[in-house]
This record gives sequence, structure tokens and C-alpha cells, in this order.
Amino acid sequence: MTNTATAKTLAEQTGARTDEAATLIGDARERIDALDDRIIGLIQERMAVSAVIQEARISSGGRRVNLTREMEVLGHYRDALGKPGTTLAMTMLELCRGRI
Repeated sequence: MTNTATAKTLAEQTGARTDEAATLIGDARERIDALDDRIIGLIQERMAVSAVIQEARISSGGRRVNLTREMEVLGHYRDALGKPGTTLAMTMLELCRGRI
């Protein structure tokens, strides 16, 4: 059996019913994958910056987490993205806590 016989067609991969729609979906998914890579990179950068802030705060006698600031971040995401933005921000904040 050849690879082409076992490989799914683009239409099967995308759930589209026409080749035109399958191509459009395939291209859009490539863009989404690229955006996801950029988002992951930005979150990793945010984690690094957050670690610098936490280390400075702790070394000066402060607490690791500033709850007032976290509430500001949650509000910012909620205002921009609605209720799901709060969940997204909570996940991001969790990723950024305690990395030092």
C-alpha cells in the first residue's frame, strides 16, 4: 500500500465538502498554527518577565504574588475578551507564578 492510499485527503482532514473549502481551511489552519506559535512565544516571554518581577519583589522583602495586580490583569482580559478572557488570564497567571 502506498502513502497516498493511506493518507487522508485535504477534504477528509478539514471536514470540507469541496476542494475550494478544503484549501481555504487548510491555509487558515496554517495561519492559526503560526499564530499559536507566536502566542506561546509571547507567554514564555511573559513568564520570564514575571520571574524578574517576582525575584525583585521577594528580594526586597515582598510577597511572591501581588493580588491587586493580578486582579487588574484579570479585569483587563475580561474587558477585552469577555468571561472566557478571565479563564485565559487565570491560566496565564498560573503559568507565570512561582518560576523562580
